[in-house]
Amino acid sequence: MKSDIEIANSCQKLSIDKIASKLNINDCHYEMYGKYKAKLDLDILNKKTQGKLILVTSINPTPYGEGKTTVSIGLSDALCKLGKKSIVTLREPSLGPVFGLKGGATGGGYSQVVPMEDINLHFTGDLHAITTCNNLLAAAIDNHIYHGNKLKIDNHKIQFNRAIDINDRVLRDIKIENGQSNRSEHFNITAASEIMAILCLANSVADLRQRLSNILVAYNLDNEPIFASDLNCVDSLMVVLKDAIRPNLVQTLENNPAIIHGGPFANIAHGCNSLIATKMALSLADYVVTEAGFGADLGAEKFFDIKCRIGNLKPNVVVINATIRSIKYNGNGILKNGFDLLGIHIENMKQFLNNVVVCINKFSDDTNEELELLSEYCSSKNVSCILIDNYHKGSDGAIQLANKIIELTKNNSNFKPLYELDLPIEEKIDIICKKIYHAQKIKYSSLAIEKIKNLKKDGFNNLPICIAKTPYSLSDDKQKIGITGGFELEIRNIKVNNGAGFIVVYLSNILTLPGLGENANLYNIKIDDNLNISGLI
Repeated sequence: MKSDIEIANSCQKLSIDKIASKLNINDCHYEMYGKYKAKLDLDILNKKTQGKLILVTSINPTPYGEGKTTVSIGLSDALCKLGKKSIVTLREPSLGPVFGLKGGATGGGYSQVVPMEDINLHFTGDLHAITTCNNLLAAAIDNHIYHGNKLKIDNHKIQFNRAIDINDRVLRDIKIENGQSNRSEHFNITAASEIMAILCLANSVADLRQRLSNILVAYNLDNEPIFASDLNCVDSLMVVLKDAIRPNLVQTLENNPAIIHGGPFANIAHGCNSLIATKMALSLADYVVTEAGFGADLGAEKFFDIKCRIGNLKPNVVVINATIRSIKYNGNGILKNGFDLLGIHIENMKQFLNNVVVCINKFSDDTNEELELLSEYCSSKNVSCILIDNYHKGSDGAIQLANKIIELTKNNSNFKPLYELDLPIEEKIDIICKKIYHAQKIKYSSLAIEKIKNLKKDGFNNLPICIAKTPYSLSDDKQKIGITGGFELEIRNIKVNNGAGFIVVYLSNILTLPGLGENANLYNIKIDDNLNISGLI
């Protein structure tokens, strides 16, 4: 079989104006970025929201990859093939994973979004704009201190960090020497930055401005909070983001519409594409297929408790994607041993809504006996288990799943978040850690206890929680593959992203700026004299 990039380059793409016309978008409501990409105007948001919202999540990730993005694209294509108007809404790839080990985020096989190279690289410049906005605010903080520090910012209580969109471990811990502002500092990867979260959770231009204004940048010498609005720089931040706030329209290999916008990680951030993009898609289509990063414990919980709550979204169906080999991997090589972890994800999703379905990416070495055992297990959990093979067959390989989605969306999902916002911070953390991760005990560092005390004092109690932890295990130890309970979780640190509107809870051993591996993908990517790229995954 051809590589993903070979398949992508061999497909017949339509000019983006033809994709826009499928959605009845007038040419005065988008701006073309070349022949195959366009920025959509926010005016489209004025249309009534009426589509059905389908979330694709998965079992805890493995080194093989479970194909969550591929499933999302194939499902949307299959809905289109059945005569439904469907849009897939995805996150934008970060250059960190593109040049690291994970690769890009445009799907695979015959379920991809294109132009693949553009999307995986600089696309329409959104991540660069977010990085620049982030670092402009960081520069404004240090500039204020340098020029007299009228706000009496405490050097050692600056809450806002710089960002970069590549994996670079040497920037995790640095020293800044700038007159009065000599201090320790660190960079975050752009996909984990608060500016990224703000762009992805803003409902409008006015809301974006308010969220930027609300960023907690530091505390002063009297331990009082200082916000971005106090630095008189919010208009400049808005200028940098004026194009980045507009969602991007592209297409699938089958020439169906795809909206790609925003790209927060799910292990350190909230892991969903932009709220504006999702709402726009819901106003344009009958069905909207989206995804949440990593497994259902991280990405799906944040999708429901943060994004849906902030955006007043009512998801209709959740699809839990898995493979036989991923279940075996999480079961220490034995299929039945991995069923318990899959069962936890099923039960977790049922805490949010009624309509849950499991889909299995089929591989050639899956045996009929294994597939039958899995189907029987899912039946015991009162959920359907549907085989898909859209990686090899495109939309034809996801028709059965699409039909199931159509059937399920006729039922009321009875969606509800996991917890109420007015609960104490510790109680919200406790609910997530015990009901989603199934921890037996929670331990707080002295730093985390002090941070919670200060957040309550400053009025930040009524915000949702964003857990930052390893995606590879329900526990906070990535080596504990497939564990299903009985462990202790350690809360290492707490930080408020007041502009984004959530509290980040850092568990042990979580990094906010990844490093490059010895065999990073950057060494495999090639480009010839005709600017043809190979090795991009």
